[in-house]
Amino acid sequence: MKTKLFLSALILQFLIATLLLSNSVAQDYTKWSLPEGAKMRLGKGSLTLGKSIAYSPDGTRFAVTCSIGIWLYDAQTYQELSLLTGHTEAIRSVVFSPDGQTLASGDYDTINKWTIRLWNAETGEHKQTLQGHTGWVNSVAFSPDGQTLASGSDDKTIRLWDVETGEHKQTLQGHTYWVFSVAFSPDGQTLASGSYDKTIRLWDAKTGEHQKTLVGHTDWVRSVAFSADGQTLASGSYDQTIRLWDAETRKHKQTLQGHTGRVVSVAFSADGQTLASGSDDNTIRLWDAETGEHKHTLQGHTSVILSVAFSPDGQTLASGSGDNTIRFWDAVTGEHKHTLQGHEGQVWSIAFSPDGQTLASGSVDETIRFWDAVTGEHKHTLQGHEGQVWSIAFSPDGQTLASGSRDNTIRLWDVETGEHKQTLAWYSIRSVSFSPDGQTLAGSSARRIVHLWDAETGEHKQTLQGHTDWVESVSFSPDGQTLASGSRDGTVLLWNATPTATTDATVHITVPQGQMLAIGDRLTCTLNITDGRNVAGYSVTVTYDSAALRYIESTNGDYLPADADFAPPIIGENRVTLSATSPAGESVGDGTLATLTFEVVTRKSSTLKLFAVSFVDTDGARSLPQTENTEIEVVQDPQSVDAKGKHYTKWGTLKTAEVYQNYPNPFNPETWIPYTLFETGNVNLSIFDTSGELIREFKLGYQTRGPKRIHWDGKNAAGETVASGIYFYQFEAGNTKSVHKMWLLK
Repeated sequence: MKTKLFLSALILQFLIATLLLSNSVAQDYTKWSLPEGAKMRLGKGSLTLGKSIAYSPDGTRFAVTCSIGIWLYDAQTYQELSLLTGHTEAIRSVVFSPDGQTLASGDYDTINKWTIRLWNAETGEHKQTLQGHTGWVNSVAFSPDGQTLASGSDDKTIRLWDVETGEHKQTLQGHTYWVFSVAFSPDGQTLASGSYDKTIRLWDAKTGEHQKTLVGHTDWVRSVAFSADGQTLASGSYDQTIRLWDAETRKHKQTLQGHTGRVVSVAFSADGQTLASGSDDNTIRLWDAETGEHKHTLQGHTSVILSVAFSPDGQTLASGSGDNTIRFWDAVTGEHKHTLQGHEGQVWSIAFSPDGQTLASGSVDETIRFWDAVTGEHKHTLQGHEGQVWSIAFSPDGQTLASGSRDNTIRLWDVETGEHKQTLAWYSIRSVSFSPDGQTLAGSSARRIVHLWDAETGEHKQTLQGHTDWVESVSFSPDGQTLASGSRDGTVLLWNATPTATTDATVHITVPQGQMLAIGDRLTCTLNITDGRNVAGYSVTVTYDSAALRYIESTNGDYLPADADFAPPIIGENRVTLSATSPAGESVGDGTLATLTFEVVTRKSSTLKLFAVSFVDTDGARSLPQTENTEIEVVQDPQSVDAKGKHYTKWGTLKTAEVYQNYPNPFNPETWIPYTLFETGNVNLSIFDTSGELIREFKLGYQTRGPKRIHWDGKNAAGETVASGIYFYQFEAGNTKSVHKMWLLK
């Protein structure tokens, strides 16, 4: 008896020690599977679209696919157990074998040519790699006996593999477009596949013979699943419906409606009584699988539902979302049980605080996150940007963080509190940098220019022009005397960053007095200088109400010598930047620097404003003039009419066009961008990826008024289908320039 007690105590101590060891290791997951030379990983990678969550058959673990590998978690504690790495690109699907010993994953690894990997589910050891598909592997599924693996791909085929040997057994062909989902019936006799071609195909799982094509969906079939008894097949479609089919007769039984967005994922509970569906309306719906009755709507995610999966006991439903969280729900009541966080969007920029204690990261998910640089612990998240964060920088004293974003702003934040302090507006800020004394903030732009601001007040100090393509990076020298800017034009320019001298010269705008203008008339104003000294060139930005005025053209004035080079104007949504230089010599005295012409487009008060005005002499030294009458308000006069009753005004706007959100969004692979032209004119549309690279350009030319739309087939200028991800489209027509975000999901 004593011996038994003693052995029991030893076993208990061993179990406790093992548990403590596993917990201590689990806490250090930031150091798992690191590439050579790396010390720590912050964040777990972004979640991916597809069958991205899978429970082990015994319900003790679950797997999650992401951009860096497969995470294995304890299903009870939600604790990290392992990270499986080896795929070189994001993983689309993961599934456990029926005996729980093997894990299969499929990816869209273009480097290794679209692979499927088999893993030892206990040790995480890579067992073998299956290759043969010629497109992304979207879905994998084990047969009930675990001997066969099916894979569906963008190459329009399903492949069957011998799990033991890895040998390719058969290729099933018939779909006319991408295969998104595959599922075996519980008896292993039938394989179902859902495709972009809007159909479900049923195959003999042994012979590969095509048995039946199920039609009825009006859009892509994204997900298919059999009930546990094999009597029902469910299909989720981008047409916002779920269809239930009799698996025996192959006839349509019922259509479930209620989602207001595309259905991305469907799954049956183990007892077959409940069907779960996830949609890009950001909700999960639970349905009675027999009657089709809607039971619960699960809300909490803030983005598309990428995947849903029931635990084997049917008590818990897991959902993965584009908001990079995994939520767990009571499958009976619909109550939220737990949220798993740590997965993040793509990280564009990182910066250490001056004391080295804090690391900041800027992401495609439009947030900035602060991390403890020693422990890797997430400290807090800064939110407010409405576009991906391209660049971040700490001030030298570590008290302020600057962030540049695609939303055309730089935001200043209090590092201690996370409070938003100030917003500086400009176009597509690619990079930000503080001067060593912390007094100046530099920002580079997709508009080929560099701006300098007062870091304390936010006042714009100077504009530096000279690059011929996007300025991707700016950095001050340690002594603060020089600013370097790197550009896509292949050059780095070094600028004098010392304070610019002031001059007694004055620059002001003159608008014709008493001139009454009707909508469609043109207004010409002049940019004048008085008391100029040693002026060999100038740069100036004029802002205006783009909802009230359309910029038409500008010309060089008579102040600089006749051989002066008048640079092409840089036109923004509500501003135009003019610059000119003379290689021959300098000018003095009074004169006209330039003229600007605008078109009145509606009756509306508006203001012209000068800022960022600077001069340069023949030695390249810059100076800042005084400005007067920088704000000229031109008000409408609704009482002024002609003999025919036509109203006149001195300003106004009627938008040339209005562009709307693309649809569908997300899309795969084609979408439509609707717009309305209120005036005839030229229309251009440019599509960029998240790095700002131009993907496709539509120069549509002269068009008449009315509602219209542009179709994009998801291909670049070379005719290649682009990868999944976030893209931006920039629409231009007359005085209208607008940028919108869209999402391509495959």
